[in-house]
Amino acid sequence: MKQRTDRDKQAEDGTLWFGQPVQALPPLNAEEARDALSDLTSAAKEQGASQLAVLSSCHAPLTDFLGSVLSLSPFLKSAFLRRPIALEALFSLPLAKRLEAIEADILTSLEGETESQLMTRLRRLKGEAHALIGLADLSRTQDTQVTIHQLSSLADACLGAAVRFLLRDAHNGGKLKLPNADKPEEGSGWILLGMGKLGARELNFSSDIDLIVLFDPAAPAVPDRDEAGELFVRLTRRLVRILHDRTGNGYVFRTDLRLRPDPGSTPLAISVDAALAYYEARGQNWERAAMIKARPVAGDGQAGMRFLGDLRPYVWRKYMDYAAIADVHSIKRQIHAHRGHGDVAVRGHNVKLGRGGIREIEFFVQTQQLIAGGRYPELRGRETLAMLGMLADQRWITTEAASTLGRLYWYLRDVEHRIQIVADEQSHVVPEEDEGFSRIARLMGYGQDDAFADDLRAALKSVEKHYAALFETAPKLSDEVGNLVFTGDVDDPDTLQTLTTLGFERPSDMIRLIRGWHFGRYRATRSAEARERLTELTPALLQAFGETRRADDTAIRFDAFLSGLPAGIQLFSLLQNNPALLRLLVTIMGAAPRLAETITRSPHVFDGLLDPALLSELPSRDYLSGRLVTFLDGAPSFEEALDRLRIFAAEQRFLIGVRLLTGAIDAPRAGRAFSDLADLTIGHAFAAVEAEMAQRHGRIPGARTVILGMGKLGSRELTAGSDVDLILIYDHAESAEWSDGDKPLEPSRYFARLTQRLIAAVSAPTSKGILYELDLRLRPSGNKGPVATHIDAFRKYQQQDAWTWEHMALTRARPVSGDVTLATELSSEIHAILSAARKASEVKAAAVEMRNLLEQEKPARDAWDLKLVPGGLIDLEFIAQVASLTGAVQAGPDRETSTAAVLAHLDPAFVDAGAVETLVSAHQLYTAVTQVIRLCVVGDFDKTDMPPALADILLRATDTPEVSLHDALLVDTQRNVRAIFDRLLRRK
Repeated sequence: MKQRTDRDKQAEDGTLWFGQPVQALPPLNAEEARDALSDLTSAAKEQGASQLAVLSSCHAPLTDFLGSVLSLSPFLKSAFLRRPIALEALFSLPLAKRLEAIEADILTSLEGETESQLMTRLRRLKGEAHALIGLADLSRTQDTQVTIHQLSSLADACLGAAVRFLLRDAHNGGKLKLPNADKPEEGSGWILLGMGKLGARELNFSSDIDLIVLFDPAAPAVPDRDEAGELFVRLTRRLVRILHDRTGNGYVFRTDLRLRPDPGSTPLAISVDAALAYYEARGQNWERAAMIKARPVAGDGQAGMRFLGDLRPYVWRKYMDYAAIADVHSIKRQIHAHRGHGDVAVRGHNVKLGRGGIREIEFFVQTQQLIAGGRYPELRGRETLAMLGMLADQRWITTEAASTLGRLYWYLRDVEHRIQIVADEQSHVVPEEDEGFSRIARLMGYGQDDAFADDLRAALKSVEKHYAALFETAPKLSDEVGNLVFTGDVDDPDTLQTLTTLGFERPSDMIRLIRGWHFGRYRATRSAEARERLTELTPALLQAFGETRRADDTAIRFDAFLSGLPAGIQLFSLLQNNPALLRLLVTIMGAAPRLAETITRSPHVFDGLLDPALLSELPSRDYLSGRLVTFLDGAPSFEEALDRLRIFAAEQRFLIGVRLLTGAIDAPRAGRAFSDLADLTIGHAFAAVEAEMAQRHGRIPGARTVILGMGKLGSRELTAGSDVDLILIYDHAESAEWSDGDKPLEPSRYFARLTQRLIAAVSAPTSKGILYELDLRLRPSGNKGPVATHIDAFRKYQQQDAWTWEHMALTRARPVSGDVTLATELSSEIHAILSAARKASEVKAAAVEMRNLLEQEKPARDAWDLKLVPGGLIDLEFIAQVASLTGAVQAGPDRETSTAAVLAHLDPAFVDAGAVETLVSAHQLYTAVTQVIRLCVVGDFDKTDMPPALADILLRATDTPEVSLHDALLVDTQRNVRAIFDRLLRRK
């Protein structure tokens, strides 16, 4: 029988691997542990790990420990079954030495290695080291502090390897001129600051790594300062891909760059000068706290240290003003550890962010450092526990508090590691379900769940107790609406409650949004004065948002509006001193997403709201025409004129909408105003296109053109969201064969190209948006016909070839701009065509057939689909159009194109007076609802998701007391209109 050697004993108890015997780890299920060992034995044999195969098949302390680990941690089981050779290596090199060797391998540059090969190598080596560190941590053969240093050192090595590779690659590509290719970091100017736990060398098992990436354009390696920004952003993006992207081999480290200055609007890498300027002008106290842990972890270390040295006065202030102290206190209040906040949970508790958790210990240390570190340099360290001890040495806290918090800090870090080591997930929450909770208890070394629960609860309560006693009670920064605190990076619980009370459904998201305002991310909040004014305005804003009963959506739209403002001081002051304007702005944000989108996309339209005559001056055609001429005056070019037209149309559509929204004008007047605006702007656009066309191709002798408005443009019933239907009609001298310009065109091509340029001028998107979406499908022969129509061809088609539905559409035709004489002739032609004798029964049958087809192909969604629903707008329009074609309209001095006007003048022989009243009232109701919905809503209207503020506007516009009655009114009206439609058109 073989005699057991000392080496055998060391192998069996773990000393050979870890330097000392492992502690027993109770399994959750003994059978699962045995099965896991069996799997490990098989994998070891398959891959030639002979010593591991022998060990895993015998009975020894290390064997039992491995069985428990593999059964408790699916992550470690997968790692070691996939590569048992990682454990085999520990028989020849103890774990600590093996980790050193892995880091050396990581940092060793391989000749000719590609980026893909580097990614594969880093993932393999990091994966092995990661699993070994987890195994050592569970074995209790090393302190938790050693574990977090190992994890941090591993991250440093992976970062260092990736950075060196990228710097050499840039050097070889001529983008950089490294002073020392063997040490590429030196003089490179690329600075990677590790933040948070990486900076403090306190990484947890599944931690992200937080980085701030800077560059020094004056560094020796940078050949072109002007191109440095683009170069280092590109290198940083590649760095993130190398570390962060998941491949078949997993990932290296999840990488987070959001702690850089103003991450929403700055590039991934920023210059040191820009960073210093930001911190000096707009840095927040929470950013000062974050900078305490900043450490150069890769790249140009000397440049990184110089940057931190330059930043020292910002972080470590000699004197703190009262506002800064209050800010520190407010940050403190944002930790969920207040007296009287109920019992500390265990299951489902977040050991990092919850009451009594790790963050409370870390946060207390950092806030004390901010207060005292300016005068006491010894309090400027990065590591939490070292600074906790230093605070006790300097008598900022008692020795007993430091000792207790230090012990509990490591205990909670152990719990955190075990939560994460189960599946390598960045979680900090103790599982609620029995099996998950038991698994963490066993990984902590507890044989019973209750014992673990008692110890964890006691730890959390003790931290909470000490934490609550560390600060005196901070003064509340409150308003009549309640506590409102938006500093720091953790939510204030009282503010969460205040926002909930005001009606916000996602208060935490709202805190993050408002925090961004005070962060100075937007141009409107860059200056300190603007932020002060906005801070004073915030309570009133939040109250107003709440009153819309859709507070979250309103706040988000206001945030989008704020993001586009060029400046904020004047606006914030104006809103603060003008409650009516504040209410109007919030009404737009809360009830009218379409208007809110307009004001967000083009903040200049808001200027129109400042006109004191806005709500009293009606937007008549003369009013709009005068404003437009003034606005276009002096436009230096064709493109500038078109841009000004887009700006003017957007602003006036917005202002017409505001008048409708506030009740200053009713829906029919809004329709006429929207139509007049389209007439004028499209007319000016066409004039500009004609002039531009003449410069290149000249003019056709005797040419005359008219834009014929169709559909809602022709009937002067446009809404805020309507497309524009039109036809271009032209005439010219009979003898004209070519235009008279440098590049002559024959008439048909000339007017076709003119129409195409009009379409582009009006509908093509530019930085100023579009003027209108154009639809030319109502022209003769539809999409198959030419885009421009000679008046003779128009006349012939309408007299000989047009379908009944085309004549129905023609009843709403109206010349909207162009040559006056041709417009007069065209109006006469249309009147003659519509007045021609027809059999009423045939017209009615054609209309009914088309209505049936529409109902089959485009059924209405619900009763609010007012255009398509049976008894809706199409029924009303068809009744009016049939009446116009069959002579059933009482003639006036001018031909009516408005559906409302035609319905009001239906011949008594065609329909009785009671039915006329029903039809007119229905059209008024539908017009009011349609104008408001099209003004306020983008896309299809969903009644179930209607903002309450929009419901209020609809009820006011239709003089209805509540939504249920409004629904009933719609249904009843539709039933009555359909009955009249059937009686008038379906009856033989």
